[in-house]
Amino acid sequence: MTVLQALLAFALVAGLLTLVPGLDTALVLRSTVTRSRSHGFAALGGIQVGTLVWGAAAAGGAAALLAASQTAYRVLTLAGAAYMVWMGASMLWRSFREPRVGADEVDAPLPAGGRWRDFGLGLSTNLMNPKVGVFYVAAIPQFVPDGVNPLLMGLLLALVHCVLGTAWLSLVVLGAGWFGPRLRRSGAVRWVDRVTGGVLVLFGARLATTRI
Repeated sequence: MTVLQALLAFALVAGLLTLVPGLDTALVLRSTVTRSRSHGFAALGGIQVGTLVWGAAAAGGAAALLAASQTAYRVLTLAGAAYMVWMGASMLWRSFREPRVGADEVDAPLPAGGRWRDFGLGLSTNLMNPKVGVFYVAAIPQFVPDGVNPLLMGLLLALVHCVLGTAWLSLVVLGAGWFGPRLRRSGAVRWVDRVTGGVLVLFGARLATTRI
């Protein structure tokens, strides 16, 4: 198997996984609909940086060590689950407790650094999900041709995954950006936060109760 063949084969696997709606899609949709396209792209950027970090960790052996250690995996799993449940519960709490804002207030400029918060949410949620690392541990060895540096190949594979994820989630951002202003004016922002918060809580609970 050549490097090109390995990249194409991995692209097929990663592409199919990318198209399945999941936590990444929910986070990007939430940032776009409740704020703006630029916030959606910020969340997307954080998610993809997290993907590259996991790819590098898997190729370098760190994620393999995590997968081999039940204790380390469990600690990270519980930490990630707690973080996701906390984030989801915070969204749910704000959606029920914050006063309703008018249409003129919704479109007001957001505080400085708001996009970095979306970036950080995408990055931290990805990094706190050990299942991403386990996926790379399982996948990367199957797509490393003989004689090729595993670290370099791992980074290339993670880059392919990032390109596919960025392409798909960019379409999600652009589509959600068209509906966003209409939804914000209709007061649907609360429901977007409730749905996303619920997804985070459920995902965190599932992560906490799932064994490797």
